[in-house]
Amino acid sequence: MSDLRSSAWFDGDDEVALAHRVAVRMGGGTIERGERRPVIAIIDTSSDANPCNLPLRDLAEDVRRGVVEAGGTAMVMPAMSLGEDLMKPSAMLYRNLLSIEVEELLRANPIDGVVLLTNCDKTTPGALMGAISADLPTIQIVGGNRPAPIFDGREIGTGTELWRELNRYRSGEIDAGEWRRFEDCYACGLGSCNTAGTASSMAMVVEALGFTLPGASTVQSGDSESHRISYETGMRVVAMVDEKLTPSRLLSMGSFRNAARILQSVGGSTNGVIHLAAIAGRAGFEFAPSAVAAAGHSIPVIADVQPCGSMLMRDLDRAGGVPALVFELGDLIESEPGSCTGRSFADSARAPLADNERTRVVRAISDPVVDGPAIRAVSGSLAPGSAVLKAAASSPALWRHRGPALVFHSYEEMRRRTQDPELDVTADHVLVLTGCGPVGVPGMPEWGMIPIPLKLLEEGVTDMVRISDARMSGTSFGTVFLHVSPEGAVGGPISLVRDGDMIAVDVEAGTLDLEVVAEELDRRRLEWSPPQTQHLRGWPLLYQRHVEQADRGADLDFLTAPTPAHRERVEPVVGRS
Repeated sequence: MSDLRSSAWFDGDDEVALAHRVAVRMGGGTIERGERRPVIAIIDTSSDANPCNLPLRDLAEDVRRGVVEAGGTAMVMPAMSLGEDLMKPSAMLYRNLLSIEVEELLRANPIDGVVLLTNCDKTTPGALMGAISADLPTIQIVGGNRPAPIFDGREIGTGTELWRELNRYRSGEIDAGEWRRFEDCYACGLGSCNTAGTASSMAMVVEALGFTLPGASTVQSGDSESHRISYETGMRVVAMVDEKLTPSRLLSMGSFRNAARILQSVGGSTNGVIHLAAIAGRAGFEFAPSAVAAAGHSIPVIADVQPCGSMLMRDLDRAGGVPALVFELGDLIESEPGSCTGRSFADSARAPLADNERTRVVRAISDPVVDGPAIRAVSGSLAPGSAVLKAAASSPALWRHRGPALVFHSYEEMRRRTQDPELDVTADHVLVLTGCGPVGVPGMPEWGMIPIPLKLLEEGVTDMVRISDARMSGTSFGTVFLHVSPEGAVGGPISLVRDGDMIAVDVEAGTLDLEVVAEELDRRRLEWSPPQTQHLRGWPLLYQRHVEQADRGADLDFLTAPTPAHRERVEPVVGRS
């Protein structure tokens, strides 16, 4: 009897096993009676509605070729594609649904190992969360970052330059014609954002967790290197099946600390904090925002990549990618955590390549781009759970600030009022957006980078303290406190803030406080009532009823795995369907 999981489907001489073997042949695979041939799922999240993930279509066949040449059978399985560009209100609403789809695809089918093809930011953590729950040998491939267009003589960093051009357009610095010309230039090809936004941040986090081949997370889309990596990934996953190298064997608390250090070293996306918590929860670990901040305490930003730096992901890749960062971080990377290669993640360290001598995109710790930690966690009476700040892309002059609140209770109100030239606001105000966390909306959209009010933008104000229970794009910047938990929609203190309330922030002290006396807050709390959901059925209603708060990863409560029993895979009964 084979030791493969798929043997329960294919071994034997009855009509059930015969029908299973025939089904594989009809799909183009090969399974012979009594043959030991690992079956590898290639989960493909490409979609015409998601240009970030379209490069994956060209890679699936390279993976298949590697699997077959290593002695396995490959099955390409489509899964939902979470594209940030078109999915509303937020692709984040569907991250957990993708994780369920991946877990159940792997559980219900005769699969021994899996290669995840992902790219746009929520597909990468979502697919990995499902694979960790299924606990089969897993490797991930990302589709790569898109090429950089040239606009007025400068390379355009996706997202980061969009926000800057938007402010120029809002303030009247450029006219509608220039704004349209920028739009034409911005359509620069397939792949994820070419800055250290959420997609690239999560790709590098996945590499640091041990689920990609060394250097695979930073390759530009369309690069021939992607085809080699995909082929070798197909070869490697078959060996992982033989080695029984599953996520539960790979992951440890050290894995998550290493991933947080890589995230901090590139000044990566604050969304990575939420996704790390969710991924850890699937593996039975707790990894709160404070743990991300603690792991990065001694880590400066050493990758000169937008939005915290000046260059692009392509430059980081040409300098050596994540292995070069591991080399420069040295002993700050823990040596014990493993990887899909069968060696430790720390073993992937490689000195920066020759191109780095010209660009200096990878810096030594003694000569950082920005002092760390890039991402900080704060808490206090306004955020009893936590909130996070991308400190490396904020204004240090605002790290200690006290000012009156100006509160927005919806996206529509925020957009309308910030465009009002008569808005009663000063640069000292603290802009607050509430009701946009995991339960609110629902799905925690990227609305947290509240626009600078037009009145102030025209006066030359470029940054203000902003606070929200929402998220922001990993390509964004500013002194924006995000992921306030508990959120407003469940009655967190942020739901009780009123215009004019004094708010005090102190980044170095790690505090975020609402300066309203307890008796007044108690009175407001008695007047508060939870918002009524507009969803009476379907996924949004299920999500709202079961989603956890941001500091716990915004996963669904019934998908986490707090005990060993929760991490046991219940195998299906293999008989007649």
